[in-house]
Parts: sequence; C-alpha cells; structure tokens
Amino acid sequence: MPQELLLQVSPEIAANESLLKIHLSKQIKVLVNEIQHVAILKRSIDARQKAIKINLKVVIYLKGESFQENKIELPDYKNVSNAQEVIVVGAGPAGLFAALQLIELGLKPIVIERGKDVRGRRRDLKAINRDHIVNEDSNYCFGEGGAGTYSDGKLYTRSKKRGDVNRILELLVAFGATGDILVDAHPHIGTNKLPQIIQDIREKIIECGGQVLFETRLTDILIKNNEVEGIVTQSGDTILANKLILATGHSARDIFELLDKKKVLIEAKPFALGVRAEHPQSLIDSIQYSCDYRGEHLPPAPYSIVKQVNGRGMYSFCMCPGGVIAPCATSPGEVVTNGWSPSKRDQSTANSGIVVELKLEDFKPFAKFGALAGMEFQKSIEQKAWHLAGNTQRVPAQRMIDFTQNKVSADIPKTSYVPGTTSVEMGQVFPGFLSQILRQGFSEFGKSMKGYLTNEAILHAPESRTSSPVRIPRDPISYEHLQIKGLYPCGEGAGYAGGIISAAIDGEKCALKIAEVLKESR
Repeated sequence: MPQELLLQVSPEIAANESLLKIHLSKQIKVLVNEIQHVAILKRSIDARQKAIKINLKVVIYLKGESFQENKIELPDYKNVSNAQEVIVVGAGPAGLFAALQLIELGLKPIVIERGKDVRGRRRDLKAINRDHIVNEDSNYCFGEGGAGTYSDGKLYTRSKKRGDVNRILELLVAFGATGDILVDAHPHIGTNKLPQIIQDIREKIIECGGQVLFETRLTDILIKNNEVEGIVTQSGDTILANKLILATGHSARDIFELLDKKKVLIEAKPFALGVRAEHPQSLIDSIQYSCDYRGEHLPPAPYSIVKQVNGRGMYSFCMCPGGVIAPCATSPGEVVTNGWSPSKRDQSTANSGIVVELKLEDFKPFAKFGALAGMEFQKSIEQKAWHLAGNTQRVPAQRMIDFTQNKVSADIPKTSYVPGTTSVEMGQVFPGFLSQILRQGFSEFGKSMKGYLTNEAILHAPESRTSSPVRIPRDPISYEHLQIKGLYPCGEGAGYAGGIISAAIDGEKCALKIAEVLKESR
C-alpha cells in the first residue's frame, strides 16, 4: 500500500527527484530501485532556522503498487446557446468563473467587458508605460481577465471559509496552469502565463454557447419596481435579462457613481492605502534566508510583515518577489501603483505594497459625497501624486530612510517602474496622520527585519487600490442586492473578495444562487 509521509529536506534534495528517492529509501528502509514513484502533495519553505528546509508531504509508490497520474479535466460543460440568459458585467476572475459556473448549471452567460481582449490590452499597457497615456477602458485594471491578468497571479487566500479553493486551482490547471499550484503553499502563476489561460477560458465560454462582448461598457441598469430588467451599453444597445451579476472590480468608479445616481443602496467601506516599496531582491533574500547567496534551489524570498502603529494596522500587501512595479491609473490625471512578477520571479528587484488601514472617520472631509466619500478620498491622493510628479505617469518617489527623516532624497536610482520617478517628500502626498504612521511603521519594520530599513529601498506613491472603497450590500444568504431583485453584487468591486481566488469563488457562488432561484421558480 502506498505510504504517505511528512518530512523536511534540504532545498537541493527537494529539487532533485533522484536525491529525494535516495533520502526516502533511507527513511522507509527500502532499496532505492524499489521506489517506483514519489508524488508530492504539498510543499512549503521553512526559513526559521539558518539551515533552510523544505517541508514536503509525499506519497511513496513502491514497485508493484498501482500509480496512476491524476489527470485534471474540465467539467462536462453543456451547450447553453438556447438556455436562459444571465448578464455578467466584468471579465475579471469573478465574472469569468461566474460564467463558467453558469454554463455548468445550464444557463447562458452574456459577459460584457469594457476593455479589450487579453492580447489587445498590450498596446494600451505600452502607451501608459512609455507615453504616459491612460486609456480609461483598457489598462492594467480594465480588460479581459481584469486586474488579475497583468498582476502577480497569486493564488492563495487567507480565508478558507470563503469556499472550495482547490476547485478553483484545479480549474486553472485544467485550463493550462502548471500542477505546481496544487502543491505549493503559496501558489503563483505569473503575469507571463496568465494571458493564455484567460484566453482559453473565454474560448471555452464561447464554444459552449455563451457570449463575451469586449469594448462594451455598462452605462445604465434598467430597473422597474426594484427589479432588474436589463442593461444599456455605451453604444446605446440594450441587453435584456432579469438576472445580473455585477463583477466590475474595485476600480470601476463610474459604476459606483451610476448606482449612487440611481439611488441604488451602496455604502462607504474602509480600505488600506500607502506606498509600494522596492528593495533589491538580493537584499530581501539575505534577510529572509540569512545568507549572502540563496543558491539555485531556493526561490526569490517573499516577506510578510504586520505592525500595529497608533492603533492601526500597517502591513505588507501583494508582495512580489523578483517583480516590478506597474502604473495602474484608470483615468488621466492620477497616479496609481501596483506590483507583479513573471512566473520565474527572475527580476532583480522585490516590491510590496506597504499600507495602513483606514477608518470611515478618515473620510469626513469628503462627507458631502455620501457613500462615495472613501472613493473621493482615494482619488484626491492619486490626483495629488499626479501633480507632484509633474502631471505625468512618473511617480513620486523617496528613499526609505529619507522618508522616515522627512528629507527629500537627493537622487532616486532607476527603479522597475518604467514611466520613471520624481523625487518628492512623501508627506506632501498623504494626509499628516497617514505620513506619521508610515514613518513610524517603517522604523518598526526595520527592527523586525534587520536591513529592511535602508536607503537602498525606494518608496513609490501611492498604493491606493488595495480593495474597493465601496460595498454594494447584498443578502448574506441569497446574495441578491438588499433592495434590487435580480442584482447580484460580486467580487472585489462589491466588497466581497480580495484576490483572484476569493473573487473566483464569489463568482461561482453568485451563479449557484441564481440557478437555485430559477429552479425554484420553474
């Protein structure tokens, strides 16, 4: 009978199948050639001691024991060409996985996406990086795959209670992701691999009779007697359906404004805001692995750090080992940063959002905007950064120690942020209370991670799109909007997810709720 084993090995052994078999043969006291196959179920790094170890959970198959490769296949999707239609607004993780789930349940999704397909987005990304031109409908946030397509591609969520994480991971593998995402403790696909996977998902939706409409922006929701009847697009076209999944992402400000104008209930939501810090990856490696050189068998080191400063959480967010910082504005006249890594995480720099949790009381200066107060607070900082950086996509930047000392940096070295940087005292970007917390927090970070607080680290501002500044309230059981029947707020933009996995799970849940309602009404 195959044996399941938990063990710790060196990175070299974990990376070499032959060495791993030799090690296991001694563990279970058999000859090496008796081991037919070793299946790795889970893998994680333990860097708590100077001698770094890899934690493995394996199943050992000896000769004569039946081993069959577990081939992950897609569900048996139906052809839904003539089925009841459900409108899905937004082709990010929530919208795409909602569409797949609808097909699995025998319903026809009509997915509308304001941006371009995944290949068409590239020209607009080049324009923002090289020419400082922001296309409001096609950028790092808007377009096929949403913000996730050209993000780091992290596939873990802290909240296991959200739903079946493995189901989402297995679907991604079936659509072309490497099987490593089922094994690694912190799975990651990478920006270079995600576009093809997203394209394959879209092609499957269309093949099964669903529709995917690009460059189609929602401009109105048709509501009668507090019930959805359909939508209107920017071209004036009307699409009728009485079930609508609204999965527009955390940056679709026009959607929040539309709902507010139509007096559809929404509410301000706290979020976090700060800077994106970039260090040399070699420096982070030396801190995390306690070595001068990490070697060929260890991945670029990540970090995660949390502090309480003046009663608020300050923490690392979306940390990207071996990654770069990207310009993520969605309108002209604003500067926004985010980070991503390619699948190999082989860039020379590491970056992370370092953000401070905000409270509703922080939005009081924008109280006249009602439920949009947090959004206007967010916009004000992004617009201030734009002006301070010379009315371009160049980003306000400062060396880390200089920031803690309220000192303008004499020079800023070239960073991974392609549009470039402008030396600015960050206190000009943020409200006083936020600058104070960030300064104190970086000093605290330096005490916990010796070497982290350094002028080799460059701060870029702002990191402002950590989550939605608005929540669209829904019933916790039916997932329907509290006021509008047939409207299903979904994913990050509605305030119910925080990343690719949780957004995908939320999309599936909304689809399942719609199927339940339709089944009951038949």
